[in-house]
Amino acid sequence: MNNAVANANDLEQVYFLSEIVGIKVFWGDRKIGKLQDFLIADKDKIAEVTHFYVARPFGDPSLLIPWEKIQSLSFKGVLVDIEELKKYETPPPEGAILLKDYILDKKVLDIEGREVEMVYDVRMVVRNQRFYISGVDLSRYGFLRRIGLKWFANFIHGLAFSIGARSLYSERLKGFANFLYGVANKVKDRTLPWTYIQPLPEQISGFKGDVKLKILKEKLADMPPVDLADILEELDHDQRVTLFDQLDPEHASNTLEEIDPNVQRALVSSLKKEKVALLINDMTSGQAADILSVLPWSEANAILKLLKPRHAAKVNAILERQDEKILNYATLDILKFPPDKTTAQALDEYQKVAKGKNVIMYLYVVDEQDRMLGIIDLKQLLLAEDNAPLKDVMIDQVISLSPESTLKEASAIFARYGFRALPVVDEQRKILGVVPYRDVMNLKHRFLE
Repeated sequence: MNNAVANANDLEQVYFLSEIVGIKVFWGDRKIGKLQDFLIADKDKIAEVTHFYVARPFGDPSLLIPWEKIQSLSFKGVLVDIEELKKYETPPPEGAILLKDYILDKKVLDIEGREVEMVYDVRMVVRNQRFYISGVDLSRYGFLRRIGLKWFANFIHGLAFSIGARSLYSERLKGFANFLYGVANKVKDRTLPWTYIQPLPEQISGFKGDVKLKILKEKLADMPPVDLADILEELDHDQRVTLFDQLDPEHASNTLEEIDPNVQRALVSSLKKEKVALLINDMTSGQAADILSVLPWSEANAILKLLKPRHAAKVNAILERQDEKILNYATLDILKFPPDKTTAQALDEYQKVAKGKNVIMYLYVVDEQDRMLGIIDLKQLLLAEDNAPLKDVMIDQVISLSPESTLKEASAIFARYGFRALPVVDEQRKILGVVPYRDVMNLKHRFLE
């Protein structure tokens, strides 16, 4: 192999199949064709590129060029270092595995042979002067990259987080932000490492082969819980239960924590209560409470009775505390201002009125009946025009809690949006108090552990 690729000094260079297939291939200054595919040697835990398959124009024979003869590889083109073309004019040998032809668009199957996902792209790396296949990309991001819309996937990600940041203070943007987060999550990278893929058949005849990839039961124990949770969420219910039953208790316990709450509920309800108790006994009290909190109380109570007594008492205490009304944690030591007061006036008064207050990072704009009209972050106040009335600066659509909201609900909102405080208002929007982040989340963290 030559210097241009070796110059990386053994640093890993990452490529995606869709981004390099079709690029031009050069022999010196002469363009000799386009990169059509790769021949690979599948070695179970890894697969390695052995040859570049080059398609030539005007009916000229295709070329099969060994990896060692590749002088440089970039997204702009491939430079080969060969003596003559004719020596490499040869079709792929019988039984050779062509990466694009045999892997791309094939289904990833579960252990029962049923479809889980589709391979949209392949991740490849140059490492220590060798070219490896490191994983298969199952994500919508991989699909968009492949059809030339990588920019669109990046745009969705950027927009989701931009709108999400603005929605911290606006109820109007909350729904749109949630929609964008959902779309962004669907297009995010999901690469299944090659080590989790069953070895491909040794003999494959013809270019129309229908190779299917399989997740082996033996590989499940090696998969990180977060990756395994992603796979379980894609299966139908019966497949999910079958696959989950194959896991050892510790791995099952760790995986269960990573699964979406809606899937958790269905999965836990389908397992024997004795098995669920076994899994939950391996969790911290907080993790166990999170699992049981998605279940109907009758089911959760039945499982609690099967836990170790001391562990059950801690879990039950958390579950009961999560239902405590949030109004018990609210304070009225806050900053309230009328809507017609200017920002300059509010800043002049701030130092004086902020003394002794529990919540000083937000200004709550209220009318004469103490009804909340909007909220202003202290940073917004500092950046606003001096003579602007507060009603023109405030965010008027505010995410808030009701008197009936629970500690658990408040904790979920804090965790999702990163607010530093949440107002509690009644049906007439009268402000009943404000709950500081620290009073809920610090309590929760001590309690969960």
